[in-house]
Amino acid sequence: MAVRERVSEYRRRMREQGYRPVQVWVPDVRTEQFAAEAHRQSSAVADAGRNTDDQDFIEAVSVEWDE
Repeated sequence: MAVRERVSEYRRRMREQGYRPVQVWVPDVRTEQFAAEAHRQSSAVADAGRNTDDQDFIEAVSVEWDE
């Protein structure tokens, strides 16, 4: 049985069981762009602990909710 036939049969069986195919696109983690963006984001998170002025401001203007 050829690959095309096996895949077709597999998909038919899955549809009979109530499944449907879904295509999902995910970032290619092998690219330089992904590595650069991951580094940028991780650096921003690491620096967030040092930059507390923003959180201090938010807490100063926030009002507690009555529960």
